[in-house]
Amino acid sequence: MSVANEKSLSGISRPKLPLPPPALVGLAFGAQVLLSKRRASSTGSRIAGLLIAGASISLDVAATLEFKRNNTTMDPITLDATSLVETGPYRWTRNPMYLGATGLLVAHAVARRSWPALIPAAVFATLIDRFQIPAEEAAMRQLFGSEYERYLAGRPRWLGPVPRRRSA
Repeated sequence: MSVANEKSLSGISRPKLPLPPPALVGLAFGAQVLLSKRRASSTGSRIAGLLIAGASISLDVAATLEFKRNNTTMDPITLDATSLVETGPYRWTRNPMYLGATGLLVAHAVARRSWPALIPAAVFATLIDRFQIPAEEAAMRQLFGSEYERYLAGRPRWLGPVPRRRSA
């Protein structure tokens, strides 16, 4: 990030993650391989893993296409986002790409029939939830203000019931 862009963040700094999210997914996958080294998959576990992976990849692709359709960046922390994407999978979750990445890690654990391999998936999701997403949400608040607050009130961060609006 350039110095000029860093200044434009008005106090918003890059999250303190040791690596960017794609690298964290790679590390989590490597940890899963080590944790499930002696685990054999079965036909059923491979099919279940493929179904989960297929859904996760579909979610990631659909989310990426929505950013391309809206001609905006996937990195809101740069403050280069030109529009608030509320279509496609963003109608149901604020973070379909992170949900998809987590789903891929879960798919691998399921395919390998390894409960310990779920640990890196949980660590990845926790790091993203505690560090990356809050930084992105702060940048989006700065960029889109009340429009983003309305969006937040109508979408869960991951999955689940839609957050209720708080009374003023």
